[in-house]
Amino acid sequence: MAVYFDHRIEAPESSGGPSQVAWHPTQPVLAVASNSPTTGGNIDLYLQQGEHVGSCHVDRPFQPTVLCWHPTKPLLALGWETGEVLLLTHPSGEQTPLPATHTACITLLEWSSSGSRLITGDQMGVLALWKVDARGRLQGSHIVKHDYTKPLTYCIFRPAPPGEDVAMLARAAVGGDESALDMFNWRKAGNGPPLKMGPQEGLVFYVGTADGKVHCVDEHGRSSPVLSVDGSIQKLFYLKRREVLAVVTETLLLSQYTLGPEGGAQELMKVKLSGKSGQSADIVSTETGLLITATGEQVIRLWDLERDDNYVLSLDESLGFEKGEVLNCVSYCTAKEILAAGTNRGRIALWRMVSQPNTRTDTKAQWKLQTPTEIEDIFKIKMGSRAQNVWEPLVYTYNTVISTYNTVISTYNTVISTYNTVVSTYNTVVSTALRQALSVVKPCVNPPISPPLPSCSSPGSFLCESQVLAVHDENIYTVEPNRVQVRTPQGTVKQLLAFSEAEGNPVLLSVCQGYLVVGTDTAHIKVFDLTRREAKAHCSAKNLVDLTPNLGALKSVKCNANGNQVSILVTQVNGRPDHRMYFYDVEMDTLSHFDFFTGRPPSGISQADDTERCVCVCVHSFDLVERCPVSHFWDENEPRLFVCETVLVSSPQMDHLDRVDVLVVTFFCTQEHGLLLQDSYPKPAGLQALLALDVPYYYFTSPDPTQSPSLAQASAPAGLENCEKATRDAMLNFSFYLTIGNMDEAFKSIKLIKSEAVWENMARMCVKNRRLDVARVCLGNMGNARAARALREAEAEPELEARVAVLALQLGMLEDAEKLYKSCGRFDLLNKFYQASGQWQQAVETAETHDRIHLRTTYYSYAKYLEAIGDKSMALVFFEKSDTHRFEVPRMLLDDALSLEIYVNKMKDKNIYKWWAQYLESQSDMESALRYYEYAQDFLSLVRVHCYLGNIQKASEIANETGNRAASYHLARQYESQEEIKQSVHFYTRAQAYNNAIRLCKENGLDDQLMNLALLSNPEDMMEAACYYEEKGSHMDRAVMLYHKAGHFSKALEVAFATEQFAALQLIAEDLDETSDPALLARCSDFFIKHGQYEKAVELLVAAKKYHEALQLCLDQSLTITEDLAESMTVTKESKDLSEEARKELLERIADCCMRQGNYHLATKKYTQAGNKLKAMRALLKSGDTEKIVFFAGVSRQKEIYIMAANYLQSLDWRKDPEIMKNIISFYSKGRALDLLAGFYEACAQVEIDDYQNYEKALGALTEAYKCLSKAKGHSPDEHEARMAELQHKITLVKRFVQARRLYEEDPGEAVRLCEALLEEPDLDPAVRIGDAYGFLVEHHCQRGSFQVVSV
Repeated sequence: MAVYFDHRIEAPESSGGPSQVAWHPTQPVLAVASNSPTTGGNIDLYLQQGEHVGSCHVDRPFQPTVLCWHPTKPLLALGWETGEVLLLTHPSGEQTPLPATHTACITLLEWSSSGSRLITGDQMGVLALWKVDARGRLQGSHIVKHDYTKPLTYCIFRPAPPGEDVAMLARAAVGGDESALDMFNWRKAGNGPPLKMGPQEGLVFYVGTADGKVHCVDEHGRSSPVLSVDGSIQKLFYLKRREVLAVVTETLLLSQYTLGPEGGAQELMKVKLSGKSGQSADIVSTETGLLITATGEQVIRLWDLERDDNYVLSLDESLGFEKGEVLNCVSYCTAKEILAAGTNRGRIALWRMVSQPNTRTDTKAQWKLQTPTEIEDIFKIKMGSRAQNVWEPLVYTYNTVISTYNTVISTYNTVISTYNTVVSTYNTVVSTALRQALSVVKPCVNPPISPPLPSCSSPGSFLCESQVLAVHDENIYTVEPNRVQVRTPQGTVKQLLAFSEAEGNPVLLSVCQGYLVVGTDTAHIKVFDLTRREAKAHCSAKNLVDLTPNLGALKSVKCNANGNQVSILVTQVNGRPDHRMYFYDVEMDTLSHFDFFTGRPPSGISQADDTERCVCVCVHSFDLVERCPVSHFWDENEPRLFVCETVLVSSPQMDHLDRVDVLVVTFFCTQEHGLLLQDSYPKPAGLQALLALDVPYYYFTSPDPTQSPSLAQASAPAGLENCEKATRDAMLNFSFYLTIGNMDEAFKSIKLIKSEAVWENMARMCVKNRRLDVARVCLGNMGNARAARALREAEAEPELEARVAVLALQLGMLEDAEKLYKSCGRFDLLNKFYQASGQWQQAVETAETHDRIHLRTTYYSYAKYLEAIGDKSMALVFFEKSDTHRFEVPRMLLDDALSLEIYVNKMKDKNIYKWWAQYLESQSDMESALRYYEYAQDFLSLVRVHCYLGNIQKASEIANETGNRAASYHLARQYESQEEIKQSVHFYTRAQAYNNAIRLCKENGLDDQLMNLALLSNPEDMMEAACYYEEKGSHMDRAVMLYHKAGHFSKALEVAFATEQFAALQLIAEDLDETSDPALLARCSDFFIKHGQYEKAVELLVAAKKYHEALQLCLDQSLTITEDLAESMTVTKESKDLSEEARKELLERIADCCMRQGNYHLATKKYTQAGNKLKAMRALLKSGDTEKIVFFAGVSRQKEIYIMAANYLQSLDWRKDPEIMKNIISFYSKGRALDLLAGFYEACAQVEIDDYQNYEKALGALTEAYKCLSKAKGHSPDEHEARMAELQHKITLVKRFVQARRLYEEDPGEAVRLCEALLEEPDLDPAVRIGDAYGFLVEHHCQRGSFQVVSV
């Protein structure tokens, strides 16, 4: 939480316009150099709130050029245009001039890191180095002097390498680390130089000149050139992490160099920075390598040299900046990570670095722009003092107005230690301004006036350099290095509380009841018991460094009233505030924490004894997420009650949520239950930081020093303003037990309470803890029957939050009810809540975004509300949005006819026109009524009015032109009353009132029109007209047609048969289907059979479900059975018309008929549906469709069908189609017809012999045939044996012939002999064709030339 104050400095009248300004690095002292055309130059010092230090005024007849503060001492170095350098001491005003060394304008003044060296440089290039002692006194003349002949522009000291951490080495040495021991014993042989204790001061510095050269001066004063760039050097800065020197020139050329051990420099990178040309740049750098420039543009440019990234920050017009506003100066606060910039419109733009865990890169999204503050024309801005939790960006303007903005962080610990100092000890060291700025916040519905604070008196005063102090009883506690001093109000030291070197120097103090907690700069905490005559250590010092990761330093420590719990705020190593609040249990020696960024505590942090502290908390909303604690306190009397003030940390993921900036959170903290959330509420408006907690009061600081203590409502254990301690303790116990869920103890603690106010506040606690069971008891004791009834009725709501919201409403906790409805997503109830509480804008927004189902209802209710309060113009708008304006607006404006007429003409809405026309008609203004009826296109009303006025011809024209049915009907009634029948029938027809037209036609004998009207009308009117024609005995064809059109087929057929209207019968029969009367269908089919229309008769028989008669008729009359007809005669299995046997018989008859007609595919389908697959296969075989035969055999999986399919395939030309041969073998195998398969193999072998003389393949086929035949089971064993013998003989003969042919290559004679022997076999053919054997021999003899043998 940051609060800004502005202070105008109390500048003396002799001061002119400011030219230079400088804050002291550690103390709130401001140095301002000013120039006056009459008096010359002046130097003045000012305190934090602009008070002028008169003793430190310096004036000269010439102008000052450079101001530079000592890093730690209140010593200011002043440079003048004549070359004079002066040292000014604050607050004594002592002036020490440096020996005359420079004769030109001073351009450089720079102190070393610890202030032991001072560099001075002038415009002629003369540089001098001076030595200063520990008290800030000059030591003689300069120790080094160099002349570079060019103007000196910038100078920096190179940081020294860090020394060893003595505390870490000491711990390592105690643990037995010999290397650590050796480092302490540096005299031991072979262990190098002595140990470097504490921080080391860097004495090496770099100086830049106007010609672009950089020189290095080492610790011995020797100067050497390092590098050279193009242009005058404007800025030098050193990146400590990377050991890189960066140089920026006036032309915004950035160069980076690595520095070697011998002084050389190597260029790493050179880049031209973006910026507005012709504009001087204001450049600042940070310790993290961030380069920030303002060049008179609308953006600030940032270069992250560590990560090689760059981005810009721009202004936001929604926050109050103007379009085209430019930024001309910039400054940066490292401690708070806040960037300040001044604009040409006199506004200060502040960007705050958003602290995000687990974020490694600094991006544009991490900078959040704050609301600007307007002063006057700004041309320079400086960030200054970090002392006492205050940072101040200093702004000075062209008209000599200087303002400082103080950001007060959390509490006034530097002035006052605890709440006891303000409430109890009014005679101790308390400033009057602080007492006036104190505001007390008491959580009660109707806060009484708090008693006035007693006046303060000062028992004594004394000088003390302690940065912090604490007060207890008559003792004042101050700090100095390694100890805490216990003083009397007059300053006498009564006791010293010593701290060892490892424990560090005390920097934080806090007192609660009789206990003092001390925090040191080495992150140690120690608790002292103050209840005795002398302070005694309550526990040993605890080091938090080993227990807390990434700990930088302690920020604040507090202890509870029993001294057994210590709460701790810390900062991280990078200086950012930690999001965690730590709790140290003194008795258990454990450390736990609650992370306000995640909104929940993790498991306990392990201690030295490996124990873990269980931390539990119940968080019912996202309010505790993305937050950071800034202050914390324990209750002055209740050791369990803890309060923490948290601020919102901006996050892009949470920007769309409406969240509270500052939230005060109350916890219960115990050893048994850990950390328990008790309550949370927004900080009351108009107040600043939380100061203390003492139930039932919260104490805050007020921004107005003249404001008296004020009271405001808050959420905490309340109703205890005037009660005794027992009642207060009972309430606290009730709240505690309610939080942990121990209802028995909770009720036991309050059983003796009789106050209704206390019961009401306990009911309020139930809202926070969502305990409706306890709330019912509280309401009963309050006697609040209405609230009890509402709570009982709310039990029907499924969400717990919705039921709790009802309780909150009954108790007047409207904000809590609103949050509860939002958390459970019951936006319908939230909408009703807003309406009931008069928050109509919120109700409308909720309906528009979340409750659109009630959007129109909300608009309507809001419009009624606006009408009730007399805002008719806005009510009109929302009546229109609710789409109820057509009747609500005329009703609302009925008393104001002129406004109503204007609204009617403006809206141009037909419904409103019609309403207004009706109103005018009621006022007998027929002419105007007709005009507005025409605007509304209400043709019925137009015709009605014209008929009323007797202008029936005009009414007829309107009805004919528009074709409006209502208008035509009204006009037809008028003509009928005037006995103009034809006109009446005409308009009845246009109105589609056919029954009235038919009635008039029958009454007046208009038979021709009657038929047409009846066909246009409904079936009832058709029946009526048909009966009319039938009774009249004429136009019987019309009667048949009308009966048919009306759906009365039986009556139509009866009349048609009676009058022998065959054409009509044909039309009627076309509309008959299976839903018609079977007897009627049969009668029609007989009629068609008699007249030779057999196909139509078959269709009617099928529709009548007389399938056998229809099938027989097809056979008798040789009618082709189409697939559609066959399907219509097919009865499904689910049908109950036929049994399963009859259904199959019918299907087989249909298939037989299809077989006779040659429709084999349809026959196959019907046989299959009948379950007779063999007949289906036979039908399919007759079709000759090989593909379907193969498919049907595959899906049927029956032995007989496989064999049939194989037999069929064998009849095809399987020799040329390998696929057919494959299917034959497969089907025979699946059908287990091995004998047939053997025969097929024999046939294959014979084909190979006859067609291809390929006896090798034939031998293979015969072998397969033998294998199959050997597995087959023949009907006759003898025949089977004979066939196998015959097949074996064939195989033998073929094998001998094949052997002879193979042997011919090796032994032709033997091959010929085998062939001749084979020819002597009596039954050689057909196994081996004789011609093939003789051919073999002839070929042999021809090759030998024995033609004689061949001829023989």
